[in-house]
Amino acid sequence: MITKRRLLVAAVLAWVTIPAPAQQSAKIPVVGMLITHAPIEDRVVESVRAGLRQYGYEDGRNIKLEVRSALGQIERVPALADELVKMRPEVIILVNEVALRAVRQFTSTLPIVMVGYTDDPVDVGWIESYRRPGGNITGIFNNNSALVGKRLEILKETLPHASHVAVLWEDPFGRRQLEELRGAAQALGVQLQPIQIRGPESLASAFKTAKRNKANAVLITWSPVFYVHRDKVASLALDSRLATVTDVDAEAQAGCLISYGSGAYDSFVRSAYFVDRLLKGAKASDLPVEQISTLRLVVNLKTAAALGITVPQSILVRADEVIQ
Repeated sequence: MITKRRLLVAAVLAWVTIPAPAQQSAKIPVVGMLITHAPIEDRVVESVRAGLRQYGYEDGRNIKLEVRSALGQIERVPALADELVKMRPEVIILVNEVALRAVRQFTSTLPIVMVGYTDDPVDVGWIESYRRPGGNITGIFNNNSALVGKRLEILKETLPHASHVAVLWEDPFGRRQLEELRGAAQALGVQLQPIQIRGPESLASAFKTAKRNKANAVLITWSPVFYVHRDKVASLALDSRLATVTDVDAEAQAGCLISYGSGAYDSFVRSAYFVDRLLKGAKASDLPVEQISTLRLVVNLKTAAALGITVPQSILVRADEVIQ
């Protein structure tokens, strides 16, 4: 005979053995990432994943990285920004100022980790101070605008005869860099020949213009288009017999003569630190912004030999990497 006591015990056991919905599918945090130029398969995305693994996160297991790229079509960036914001991710990683401006149109509260930002974020008004950013933005910046004069110095030390230097730049990334460069050029006695790039299709004509204007060398300002198309830039420079100085090591490794600046992927790995802190409850307004402090000088001697350039020993002894 089934007693009330036995029925009660059976009901309790059945309740205990049924998993709760939260136990069945625990919600994992979503992190958005907006790229303006590089493809989703690019190493910058893998660098973010590598950084996340250092903090115990595995994409698809206990965190979800939602990446969107405009593939160089800047007009698509606002729509992609809107799409990511509507997903309501816990954090969003933005790779440059174009992505940052786009996302800011749609949210002032979603925590933002900026990576690869080229200007001082205090100077341009994105944050209140490095120690206490205020608002919803934290992250890393490299202040390429402040480094562009040093690159011209390195170029001049390598090629003392260089009195006319073509400067490849793309709006909006290169405008402040060009402004900073003018003061350094005057001090070094160098005449600048600015050549504005309008997408990768204009790279070949830019080098033809530099050659026609009898430039002694080319300085490449920071822009994602130069990074994404670094193999083409290096090839065009070699075909034009023009030495190039650029900002990230990946471009020198692709065949440009010299690079001076941060490693191409270091800041993307470091972005995971900010993501981890934000997911654990820190506020972007209280999380200090960092400036990249590790700078690398890379010299490509294969390119130097192809161009008939002897790189001074004063440059080689300071180089962090020499490509033979």
